[in-house]
Amino acid sequence: MLIRKTEERDLSEIGNIYSAAKQFMKQNGNPNQWRTDYPSKRTAREDMERGIGYVCEDGGEVVAVFAFAPDREPTYDTIYDGAWQNDAPYAFIHRVAVKKHGQGIIDFCLAECYRMHPNLRIDTHRDNLPMQKVLLRSGFVRSGIIYLSNGDERIAFHKI
Repeated sequence: MLIRKTEERDLSEIGNIYSAAKQFMKQNGNPNQWRTDYPSKRTAREDMERGIGYVCEDGGEVVAVFAFAPDREPTYDTIYDGAWQNDAPYAFIHRVAVKKHGQGIIDFCLAECYRMHPNLRIDTHRDNLPMQKVLLRSGFVRSGIIYLSNGDERIAFHKI
């Protein structure tokens, strides 16, 4: 497997991966995290244009998508019921979705992100138990609660 920046040719498959991820979430007790058309092919295009869109490719096939940026995430400025492990510059990861579950793809993506920047922050919905398990297994520590710009609550995780 390899991680690379999203390219125009990836966008249709990314749209399919996001659609499948929404179905997986609904089937696994998390129908509210990604509502309506978020994230979508359009979201992937915006991430690509911002230079933060990435895909994981396996044998020439796009098997995962995520946003990764060594930058400040404004919704992480305030954390409740806990604290970040440090105040050093960090990278954030958003919108992780995989085509095939149970094959270690997310673990690979998270490990590669950590290799690129060994101070990572990520958040997920309270009901997204599969993702919480992956994060804990990958060495992330539950750090507290953050709120998105629309007011939705998320559980924050940090790995240093």
